[in-house]
Order: sequence, then C-alpha cells, then structure tokens
Amino acid sequence: MKTIGLIGGMSYESTLSYYKIINKIINEKLGKLHSAKIVLASVDFEEIEECQRENDWQKASEILTYHALLLQKCGVDFILICTNTMHKCYNDIQKNIQIPILHITQAIFLELKKQNIDKVLLLGTKYTMVEDFYKQLLITSNIEVFIPKNDDIVKVNDIIFNELCKGVIKEDSKKYFDNLIIQFPQAQGVILGCTELGLIIDKSSKKLFDSAYIHAKVAALKALGIE
Repeated sequence: MKTIGLIGGMSYESTLSYYKIINKIINEKLGKLHSAKIVLASVDFEEIEECQRENDWQKASEILTYHALLLQKCGVDFILICTNTMHKCYNDIQKNIQIPILHITQAIFLELKKQNIDKVLLLGTKYTMVEDFYKQLLITSNIEVFIPKNDDIVKVNDIIFNELCKGVIKEDSKKYFDNLIIQFPQAQGVILGCTELGLIIDKSSKKLFDSAYIHAKVAALKALGIE
C-alpha cells in the first residue's frame, strides 16, 4: 500500500471527511482491520484565508509548498491538497517537489466523463466559481460550466467561510442551496466544488459530485494500485 500525504486544515471540517473517506474505502477493499497509511500536514487556515483576502497567492503557495516538502521528507508517495480553492497554487507547489499532487479538478473531470455528464453547475468559494484556474480544465474538455449570479456567489462564499468552515449547519442555508440548484434546470449535475459543501448538500434532484469524496476516493484507490 502506498502512503498518502494530505495537506489539510482548510478547513479542519473537510479534512476530517478526507480522512474518514479514505480509510473507509481502504477497509472496504482490504477487510480485517486495514486502514490507510496517511501523513497529515495541517495548516492554520486563518493564515491561508488572510492570503486569499489580500490576494497574496504567492505567500499562500509558499506556505503550502513548505508543508508539501515536509510530506515529501516523510516519504509519502503522492499528495492531496484537501481543498478546491488552493489548487490555484497547484502549479507553484508541484514544481517545487518531486512527488505528484493529485489534482482535484482532474479527479472530478474523470467522474463526470464516466457518468456522461457535460453540463454542470459549479458551487464553491468565489475564487473557485469566478476564476479560471479550476473550471478551465472542465471547459477545455467540453464540459459546460454554469455558475450562480453575483449576489448568489457572495452568499455561497459567505455560507462556506462563516458557517461550514466552523462546522455550523443551518436549516435556512440548506433550503437556500436547494432553491439555488433549482434555478439551473439545464445542468445535469452539481459540482460541490468546495470540500465543505458535502456537509450541507447531501441530496438533490440532480446528480451531486462531491469534490471531497471524489478526490479522496481517487487517492484511496491509487494507494491500493487501483487506478
């Protein structure tokens, strides 16, 4: 079994999901008391979120690269950045280490392709929804990506940072997401493009593509040599 490196803490709530999903899949595949070989480097999310607010992505890349190098020294075979937004720094981190980082959008694309989905609603932080670093891979692969209007982008971002990242699940917010998804009848599925969104959006009339689950599953199977 290969050893998985996780850069977590962004937020700690979603990192818990990664750990649980990976270990559950490993145990289902191997049985007995088997669990995953994982090394976790967990950052202080406040430092990262401050970089986001100040548009200092270079500093954010340096922080995550430091943790990636720690994981490399620990002998992990590959790394997951346990968040969608910070894949904006993916190239800067990858070029400074010798082991692969499994890109979250690539994992989602492969799942969409497998299920013949080519029209999706993307929900996530404002950075993930608005900027190209995340959705461009999907668009260039002939996936049509819809995002909410500006007011909803602000609302979704607020729920993520002020509720979900703190482990707060509000019924009003659940209803809000239900109503938001209904506004996109043309979408065949919804990408939960923030690793916390699976905490609040757990059922829908559309297919849900939970980025945390999909990313973690790819990691578990890769660790077992099933790709």
